[in-house]
Amino acid sequence: MTNPIIRPATPEDVPEILAMIRELAEYEREPDAVKATEPMLLESLFTDQPQVFAHIADVNGAPVGFALWYVTYSTWTGRHGMWLEDLYVRPTQRGSGLGKALLAHLAAICVERNYSRLEWWVLDWNSPAIGFYDALGAHSMDEWTVRRLDDEGLKNVAAFADQG
Repeated sequence: MTNPIIRPATPEDVPEILAMIRELAEYEREPDAVKATEPMLLESLFTDQPQVFAHIADVNGAPVGFALWYVTYSTWTGRHGMWLEDLYVRPTQRGSGLGKALLAHLAAICVERNYSRLEWWVLDWNSPAIGFYDALGAHSMDEWTVRRLDDEGLKNVAAFADQG
């Protein structure tokens, strides 16, 4: 394999990013969960002041992986951090070091910008990913439980704002 290039995504990468998002959803057993479209990704990633960012793992001129992330903030550390929303490497390239290269690139951005942390979720059944992250020195945040409001729950809670 030629040395991979890790680079910021461009608008031309959006079709491949969306294809990889769909591949990831299939792998994570949620193939119907993807609602994102190319116009949505273009708007999110390439506005004047984007709130989300993507990097591409490119091998021989072809995108074969991506990392999509955004800036967070910790009140405890008083510093920004990075939330890795998705990390994906196509199956034909897994084990080649691309996942590590993408994470190393993001870690370097964190260090350069003095971010206090790089965080992400991993499904508890995804043993290969957990083993990979453990080997890099990432630690589990088992004491935290994820909570989410979406769809009707989000609308129901938002209705309280109208009552004030």
